[in-house]
Formats: sequence, structure tokens, C-alpha cells
Amino acid sequence: MRLLIYIHSLENGGAERVVANLANHWVGLGWEVTVVTVASPATDFYVLNPAVRRLSLDLAGTSPNVVAGFLRTFRRTRALRRALREVQPELALSAMHTANVVLALASRGMPGLRTIGSEHNFPPKAPMGIIWETMRCHAYGRLDAVVALTQECAHWLAAHSHARHIPIIPNPVAWPLSRHEPKVSPATYCSAGRRILLGVGRLSAEKNFSVLIDIFSRLAASHPSWDLVILGDGPLRESLRAQADRAGLQQRVLLPGSVGNVGDWYGQAAVYAMTSLFEGFPNTLVEAMAYGLPVVSFDCDTGPRDIVRHDVDGYLIAPGDAGAMERTLETLMADEPLRQALSARAVEARERFSLTRISAMWEDVFAAPSRHVIAALQEHHG
Repeated sequence: MRLLIYIHSLENGGAERVVANLANHWVGLGWEVTVVTVASPATDFYVLNPAVRRLSLDLAGTSPNVVAGFLRTFRRTRALRRALREVQPELALSAMHTANVVLALASRGMPGLRTIGSEHNFPPKAPMGIIWETMRCHAYGRLDAVVALTQECAHWLAAHSHARHIPIIPNPVAWPLSRHEPKVSPATYCSAGRRILLGVGRLSAEKNFSVLIDIFSRLAASHPSWDLVILGDGPLRESLRAQADRAGLQQRVLLPGSVGNVGDWYGQAAVYAMTSLFEGFPNTLVEAMAYGLPVVSFDCDTGPRDIVRHDVDGYLIAPGDAGAMERTLETLMADEPLRQALSARAVEARERFSLTRISAMWEDVFAAPSRHVIAALQEHHG
């Protein structure tokens, strides 16, 4: 298989991690894999197998107005088309909505090329504006398939786009996670014998970490051996730090930033908490479970209910119910046998979302006839 994968960047993010994991897995199967990004390789956070060919359009940046935006999209489309002609892949896969649109435009007039897009958010929770929404609606009809992470996303795409085929494939988990720079040891921040309540994600509004800090501030006094660690970086880092300081928890709410050895932190933690307002399919939730962490998550749209088996390997909390989240975390923090029982089932995520299993689902999609073949057959049979 000669495969080209197109994504904006390989910076720290969920879709980017998925692309890196799948590219490394497929090149390990002997495929010829090329990863093309808009951004420069200098921004890469995830590490690709040296056998993966790496190309960059070097056209990152924002547009100040609509005209500039159209021009930037045209340049990216033209550059990706050149890459497609150079690589001559049998199949091109894109990740995230703008990349999907650009691939649909760039691949026009290439009937031998099979094209597949993939949504990594739940579109209603991340609106793009009327222009991009309209482009997505029509461009998705030009792709052979658009992969959704959840049933909710698939239903939305069926109702709001011209996508022809919408298979549902969850994100895989690579266990154990690879380790790369920056490597930050948990021992640097957490003293021996301390228990860790862990959160991981971009420090931005949709992750809702301010609620997690509020909850921990009310639990801290009755659980003096516990610390809250939130891994990640983003625009709210200073405000979250200030919030913890106001609560007098400077030494117990820790913000180490983005780390390339997040698996070491999962391995040291005792409980994982996710307070997101919305998600697409939260990789960190699957990763935490793969490392045997009991998890507590708001049952937000979308993903958590497809991952967590309530009262089996974790708990789903009604969205926004901070009181229920607090009570559940307090129960878990006080009950080690309960944590161990949930942990024993949580590790089943390694198989439920294994790279081998999820890759096989992708390969089934890759093997399906292209829209060009289907159209030719339909024309032949009249």
C-alpha cells in the first residue's frame, strides 16, 4: 500500500497523535507511508518512524480576512496537489475538517486515487462559520469516505453533509506510549508516597480544568496525601496557576506543562479525571485506562460514553454536575480496593482500542471500492 496522510501539523494534539501512531503502525507493516503537513517539521511534537516519508507544504499561518483565507486555501490546495502527483499514492487520508476539504479539492481529476477524510471533533460543538461549513458540506461528497469517531458524529455528517460513506472508527491507543522529549519525571514534581489525581489536555476553555481545580480545592483538606497534576499547555495556564494559588494550593496543584513521557505520569497516578465541556474522542481517557487508571469523566458530547463502561472501569457523570463529580472523586480517593477493582477492568482498553484492532477497521475502509469504480459499475449496468 502506498499511502499519503495529510494533516495541518504534528503538534501536540489528539488527531496529531492518532496520525503519528497509525503512520508508524502502517509503515511497520511494510507500507509506503508519506505524512504531509501544512506546518513546518520544526513544530512537530510527535515522532515518526524514520521509514515514514515526511513532507511539508510550509504554508501555516492565519488569514486576516475572507479574501486572504481563500487565497491561503488555494495555495494549500495547489501545493497538496503537487505532493499527490509526486508521491502517486494509491490512497490519500486527511485528518480534521479543513484538511478534508483541501484534500477533496486537491484530488479533483485524479480518478485512480482513493480519498478518505476523517472528523476528529463533534462538528456542532466546533462551528467553523458559514463559509467553511458550506465548503465542508459539498467537499465531503467528493471523498470516497469520511470517517467519524462516534455514532453521534456519523449521524450529524449524514444530515449536514454530502458524505457518501461514513464508517465509524474510534481512535486507537498505543500501549505503552512512546517516550520523547520533553521528558519530565513525575519525581521532579511529586514527592514519594503522594497520590496523584491526574488530568491531561490543552489548557483551554473547553477542557474546563478550572472546575477540576475547584473540586480538588474542596477535597484537599480531607485528603492530605493527594496532589492534583494537570499536564498540558495552553492559553489558560497562568489563570489556572493563579486559581490554585488563590486556593492556597501552590504545592498541591501542579502544572508541569506538555511532556513527551505522559505514560510515566499515567503509571504514577491513582485516578484520572476529565471535566471537558465537549470532546471528539478523548485519547487521554483511553490512554489512562490502558495504564490501569480508574477514570471519572463528564458524559459530554462525544466520546466518553463510547469509552468508559460506567461502574465497570470508571464513572460517567452528567455534564456540568460538579457536585456529582466531587462526590465520586471523593469516594474513589478514599477507597483503594474500589480503585483496584476498577483498574483491573480498565486495562481491557488496551485490547478494546488496540492499534491492531483499529487498524483493521481502517483497512476495511481502504479496501472498499472507490466512488469512481461504483459510478462506473452503475453506468455499465444502466
